[in-house]
Amino acid sequence: MNNQELLEKSTSKRTRCIVYTRVMGYHRPVESFNIGKKGEHKQRIKFIESKNCL
Repeated sequence: MNNQELLEKSTSKRTRCIVYTRVMGYHRPVESFNIGKKGEHKQRIKFIESKNCL
């Protein structure tokens, strides 16, 4: 079964999630951003910290 079939099969079980990001010291939902700010958010590089920190 491919991804598209799985999505179509479980459509009734899916719910919309709200993505929050930190802006100027507080958290805001990304869906409230304007078009330009949403584009900037998509271009961000996610930081992944390595486990070998000293």
